[in-house]
Amino acid sequence: MSKKSTAPAGCPCGGPSLATCCGPYIAGTAIAPSAEALMRSRYTAYGQRNEPYLLATWHPSTRPTEPIMSDEEKVQWLGLEVKSALRLRQRKADDADLTTDTVEFVARFKINGRAQRLHEISNFVREPAEGGDLRWFYVDGSFPE
Repeated sequence: MSKKSTAPAGCPCGGPSLATCCGPYIAGTAIAPSAEALMRSRYTAYGQRNEPYLLATWHPSTRPTEPIMSDEEKVQWLGLEVKSALRLRQRKADDADLTTDTVEFVARFKINGRAQRLHEISNFVREPAEGGDLRWFYVDGSFPE
């Protein structure tokens, strides 16, 4: 019989634990404070197959109307590497005033056992959501390779 670890598992996005990283955003108990935090939580939500969260954080202007996940595709998310966030390069005087941002990342995954790599530069916008709170939304992305 193997001994179970009592240490919390790391967050799928690479953070210390789901409870202190992406979990509060996905549960709706906290608002992602940056485009990078939202992108990381969306990566985690893909791994959890949490389509409602993904759609809720997708900007209405580009949100798909068709399902974004398929039961036939067996996807295993393997890792996330954040290449850059525009906010880090520009060093805005006040991040609270930031309304657009980009995050470049590489996500590794397997579809039906076959390794894949997604390299994307994602565009995000920060604007009022239902209830009036400012929130980040994923808009779209481009693929540099």
